[in-house]
Amino acid sequence: MNGIGVKEIAFVGYPVTDLDRARDFYGRVLGLECTLDHPVGIETEEGDAVRWIEYDVGSSTIAISNAWPPSGQSGPGAALEVEDLDSAVEKLRAEGVTFKTDVMSSPSCRFVAIADPDGNDLTIHQANPSS
Repeated sequence: MNGIGVKEIAFVGYPVTDLDRARDFYGRVLGLECTLDHPVGIETEEGDAVRWIEYDVGSSTIAISNAWPPSGQSGPGAALEVEDLDSAVEKLRAEGVTFKTDVMSSPSCRFVAIADPDGNDLTIHQANPSS
């Protein structure tokens, strides 16, 4: 075996500036269930308590935290699978979510790129049915 024996992705982590706003977005807007909200026991440079918040999505996890600041640059991007892309886009538009692209198609899927309230990239994805 080469490398270090990586088995799977443990989580994708997103830095956020406002934990309550981020929890509302990931929980209410995207409909993800919070599975962990853990105070880390340290403070940010601004004096805010650092928290680590997780949302399990299938066998993967999205984590948000104020432990490090958003870079304002492109970083990791999770793709969230939905049953009905058009319905999801309609609901996200009604919530005022920022869209980074229009809906696009490929031979295997349809998808759209959005941003969370801190500008982190997320893809909303619907796989094409198998032929």
